[in-house]
Amino acid sequence: MVKQITENPYGQFTTEDYSVFVLMLSVSVAIGIYFGFFQKKQNQTTEDYLLGGRKMKTFPIAVSLIASQLSGVSIMSVPAEMYSYGAQYWIIAPTMIVIVLIINYVFVPVFYNSQITNCYQYLEDRFSPSVKKFVTFTYVLNIYLILPIFIFIPSLAYAQVTGTNIHLINGIVCCVCIFYTMLGGIKAVVWTDVVQGVIMFASCFLVVTIGVYKVGGFEEVFARAASGDRINIFDMTFDATTRQTFWTASVGNVFLWTGYLGLNQSCVQRMVAVPSIRHARTALWIFCAGFIIITSLNCFTGIVIFAKYFDCDPIKVKLVEKADKLLPFFVQDVVGNLKGMPGVFISCVFSAGLSTMSANLNSLAGIIYEDYIRPYKLFKHSDASANLSMKVLILFSGLYCIVMGLVVEQFGHILQMVVTIASVTQGAVMGIFCLGMLWPWANKHGALWGSAASVIGMSWIIAGAQFAIKNGDLSYPPKSTSTAGCAEYGFNITQAAMFVAPEETDPGFSIYTISFVWYSTVGTILVFLIGIPVSYMTGSQDLSKLQSKLISPVAHWLLPGDMVNSELTLKTDDEKQEVTQIKEWIFTPTDEHERRKLNVLNEHIL
Repeated sequence: MVKQITENPYGQFTTEDYSVFVLMLSVSVAIGIYFGFFQKKQNQTTEDYLLGGRKMKTFPIAVSLIASQLSGVSIMSVPAEMYSYGAQYWIIAPTMIVIVLIINYVFVPVFYNSQITNCYQYLEDRFSPSVKKFVTFTYVLNIYLILPIFIFIPSLAYAQVTGTNIHLINGIVCCVCIFYTMLGGIKAVVWTDVVQGVIMFASCFLVVTIGVYKVGGFEEVFARAASGDRINIFDMTFDATTRQTFWTASVGNVFLWTGYLGLNQSCVQRMVAVPSIRHARTALWIFCAGFIIITSLNCFTGIVIFAKYFDCDPIKVKLVEKADKLLPFFVQDVVGNLKGMPGVFISCVFSAGLSTMSANLNSLAGIIYEDYIRPYKLFKHSDASANLSMKVLILFSGLYCIVMGLVVEQFGHILQMVVTIASVTQGAVMGIFCLGMLWPWANKHGALWGSAASVIGMSWIIAGAQFAIKNGDLSYPPKSTSTAGCAEYGFNITQAAMFVAPEETDPGFSIYTISFVWYSTVGTILVFLIGIPVSYMTGSQDLSKLQSKLISPVAHWLLPGDMVNSELTLKTDDEKQEVTQIKEWIFTPTDEHERRKLNVLNEHIL
């Protein structure tokens, strides 16, 4: 089978495959046109454009979270991770249960009780405007660094199976994403995510099922994977420099993913777009189940790929340039003879990339407008001017992604690169929110100095690690692969580059050699190590001036009892007044009163 693909390196991307791919893009465009033109009246206000009027349904929001968080990077790079380094990464799947528990009971109540729509607004309410501006800047910088990767990776897969110029397809698909995100706002983004999420699941399931069949069944897959040391999930090594162990995949990813999912504006924006906190928590649990299923499928796909090529590594015989291109190669190999299936797979990878890109474009436009355009009053603020400004921002951000594809093409291992870039600021963001919600005595000085120290410290560590990689002092050699069976496919294995394990050395511990998965954990700890002492030295937060709703319910035991009780009593009195107002307005048919009733009902539920 390998020899057959070698004779035709780009496989047979048929008319049916192109049709499936074009259909996926057409559906995305149609959804944008529907919400942009036929539902235009429902997107007139800024709240409608960014939050869907806070009337979004739970299940679509949950699927949107799944689709937007499982990017093309995950679809392509997770199987490559399994193939090259083994199954330790899979631990992130069950760990998501812990992550969702933390988000649901630490972060979500604070955002809802404070009526937060922009998660960074919390930092201004809890600390000061300067803290909010600093963290917002790190978010914008981080998104602009990572965003071009999300859509470029699917383009990489498309080029692998068709031979099309990678930058041409990257530009075309980016334009589609810009179009429907600009026109339809959050509603178009969510509903395209639903369609794309279904495509992702169906494609992953079909590819792995057919792959197992081609290898010879589950028993043969696991036997080959075990012989190649690919299913040692519980590597309990206490070595922070090891790329993936049980501890990096569990503890390290709790810090990484809790910050990424619970404190990322694109995710928070979806959580607060549903009517109540109960709906938000339900959406997150549905997300958790979907994440576990699709991540497990992705991980198992990597194991199946190894089992398929366990005796003839496609990378060593130069059929594939690098591990990140293994999945499209595998798909073209095992299902290339089924008309339409390669097209379904490419649609899956692009669906993942489009959903992530559109979610970030939408939230990024809202953040930049609210924090960097509106305060300067360059023009009279209105919902129409705000929406137009955000559409222009989406356009320019999308064009930036197209241009930056030229840079992304030079990257090495994509998953490692994405986690490394995100970790420069991810730990600081995770740390500052946790400091604010869990430590009532933290003040604005501690928050600002703690987050700044985290960003500077992580930048130093990551820069040192990159120099170490460049100099050859730090590397993550993959597990060994075989070319013993390549001769039967017509390859001269004497010309294949055989992997030789490096000699065991003990250079001693260095902070620059810790696994990239620990970066977010270290960044979070730095915020607390600096933030708490600085808060005490500059005068701790006066608790009498602190609203208990800004502290997570799990930390209310740290607050004076009378402080919490007084606010609860006030809330009860307010609720009685709100019920009276609802009765007065219940028969009033005007749109303005309808909106006021909805707002009061939402607050009453909380």
